[in-house]
Amino acid sequence: MSPGRRDRSGGRSQPAGGRRYPRSARVNEVLREVLAEEIERLAELDTRLGLLTVTAVQADPDLRRATVLFAALGDEAAEALGEARVRLQAAVGRQVHLKRTPRLAFGADPAVAAGQRIEDILRDLHRRDRDGT
Repeated sequence: MSPGRRDRSGGRSQPAGGRRYPRSARVNEVLREVLAEEIERLAELDTRLGLLTVTAVQADPDLRRATVLFAALGDEAAEALGEARVRLQAAVGRQVHLKRTPRLAFGADPAVAAGQRIEDILRDLHRRDRDGT
């Protein structure tokens, strides 16, 4: 089915390739995009947000809460996000048409820390192999 063609299930269009995505995944992606753009604007005012990447958003099914996962080089990023929470929620409310605007919570993405740990292990193994120990 081509992009934009209507299917027989309520007149909704399917994405290219005919795959359907769960509503929760689409909402999470829209929230991630809106928040990333707003954080980029805020970074001009608050340097603590300059080296921060929003990696994912996990909204509750009832949309009362959403956890924003991020990767940042500085430890101050979480504090800056907490201070900007109300402004970020307001941006979501303005730009995303949902029944309710989720209350945002922020957390470091555990996948980034796990990836860093694996990299450290591989570097150590490579160093040991090179040094012959």
